[in-house]
Amino acid sequence: MAYATTNPYTEEVLATFPEATDQEVQTALSEAHAAFEKWRDTSFAERARIMNAAAAILRRDIDKYARLGTLEMGKTFAESKAEVILSAEIFEYYAKYSEELLKPESLPVADPATGKATLVHEPLGIVFAVEPWNFPFYQVVRIIAPQLSAGNAVLLKHASNLPQCAASCEDLMIEAGLPKGLFRNLYTARSHTAMILEDPRVCGVALTGSEGAGSIIAGVAGKALKKSMMELGGADAFIVLDDADVEKAVKWAVMGRHWNAGQVCVSAKRLIVADAIYDRFLDLYKKGVAELKAGDPMDPSTTLAPLCSRAAVEDLHRQVEEAIKHGAKVEAIGQEVPEKGTFFRPLLMTGLDGENAARHWEFFGPVTQLYRAKDEADAIRIANDSPYGLGGAVFTKDEARGARVATKIHTGMVNINHPLIPKADLPFGGVKRSGFGRELVGLGIKEFVNHKLINIVDIDAPA
Repeated sequence: MAYATTNPYTEEVLATFPEATDQEVQTALSEAHAAFEKWRDTSFAERARIMNAAAAILRRDIDKYARLGTLEMGKTFAESKAEVILSAEIFEYYAKYSEELLKPESLPVADPATGKATLVHEPLGIVFAVEPWNFPFYQVVRIIAPQLSAGNAVLLKHASNLPQCAASCEDLMIEAGLPKGLFRNLYTARSHTAMILEDPRVCGVALTGSEGAGSIIAGVAGKALKKSMMELGGADAFIVLDDADVEKAVKWAVMGRHWNAGQVCVSAKRLIVADAIYDRFLDLYKKGVAELKAGDPMDPSTTLAPLCSRAAVEDLHRQVEEAIKHGAKVEAIGQEVPEKGTFFRPLLMTGLDGENAARHWEFFGPVTQLYRAKDEADAIRIANDSPYGLGGAVFTKDEARGARVATKIHTGMVNINHPLIPKADLPFGGVKRSGFGRELVGLGIKEFVNHKLINIVDIDAPA
């Protein structure tokens, strides 16, 4: 597994980094455990001070971090800056709310005379974080902010094309004042996954990534009897009902499908449009996508970034060709893209009926799947005809109708009249093949804690 910085816009390899040795991994485990033994008893106020310090550094040095994210994975500079701010907001959220989220809970009991039951939430140890490339900082922060705030330690295995972003995350926490060893970036080899998860000082693994990676690492964790939290793929439905504001829905559809060059698990990948407004929506959507401009991601006028790598471009082209073999119809709807760089011209895919296996695939890039729905019930049917269950959106002028439709969509998240965009104060996670567990807010901070019952019982209470 090679760790290297390759600029997606120029395709130039700028730096390479060696994999960690077995001894370096063992040292990191030992230092993390030693730091955890002290950190678990550190006050929430002190933990919050460090979280706030990390947020302040991100805000102060936003351009530095954003440039690094754009350099290594190719997203536009504006999107990189927004990601850095979101990461700061997550640190600030846990600085403010961690103590309240983890406060002991008194439990109601059938006979109070026989006991006073309290549930306490205690840290468990070292969390192994395996994170992807599409959000170099946000993906890391949404694990380390809650887990460090809960009193755990974290070892990071970041994506192999983000070695400098990964290192900068560790540097950030050191500058913020986090004790040595509590959070460390490791350029691990494949063999190190089992080494880490089989170590008794490690309590579990949090992974965001592909189904394939999730299946392998969850399997290793399961064999070691360790908890795993999986945030995997998605093919989110973007439902536009017949009473929707079509112009505004189109605007959000174009953005929702093409932000981060379509490389987002909660991207609006499947547009499901009511028959009554389908033709108008399609015409406006094509015009909106045609206005996207591919170019240098550091240029403020660029609105369509390159994909993260040449391999990503080739894989997406192969996937589209396979879909065509299954009967899909594909039309180029975006402008031609530069030959330099790992760009992918936006495509529109139709013909995805119930016989076409491609309707169940996730296209991780600017490929829009479009479906015509006969009515509301048909839109719900199409939305649920997916192995994934991450997020989704419903557009309608009737909020009550939108909420009702949302209850019938089998996913972990649904937005009404807005594409699903992560926020610091909202939970994140899905069902089905999109994974299990939740990140952020109180759900995220409680994923790797011991929910311990302490019951004070009168010694003379009946058996």
